[in-house]
Amino acid sequence: MTERAQLNSDIVHALHHYSGHAQQIGDRFAALHHLGATDLQALMLILEAEREGRPLTPGALGAELNFSSGAVTGLIDRLEGGGHVYRDRDPGDRRKVLLRYAEPAAAMARSFFAPIARRAEGVLDQFSEAELRTVHRFLTAMSAAMREHRDELHAGTAR
Repeated sequence: MTERAQLNSDIVHALHHYSGHAQQIGDRFAALHHLGATDLQALMLILEAEREGRPLTPGALGAELNFSSGAVTGLIDRLEGGGHVYRDRDPGDRRKVLLRYAEPAAAMARSFFAPIARRAEGVLDQFSEAELRTVHRFLTAMSAAMREHRDELHAGTAR
């Protein structure tokens, strides 16, 4: 195996470990707050969309999860009933419903994930800005590749 091939293999292996550990941490948070795996996935999507300034609609959440409109309505009702999210009207188009992460739930998440955030900051501090730009570019490209494959799986066109 060439040095490049070994490095590629090592990186993929490290990503698998990272993904597995992140999944276990998420599973623990979900268990503590009586959330199913899909509930947690939906919350992560809603939180990330809000963080990016593009709150999700129920339809967009359903598309992300590959859920029917009935299934996503049940999911949102469950999350709203648990105090995790709320429905909000879009100020620009009152007909449009946006999903928002409820502050009490956000505070619980911040508290739970604060230790890993501190650890992550410690790791990030070990890298120069140039290295971090490279890592960011790599992770963004890997995420796009995974999303593309996920979308193909949903559409039944995976190669």
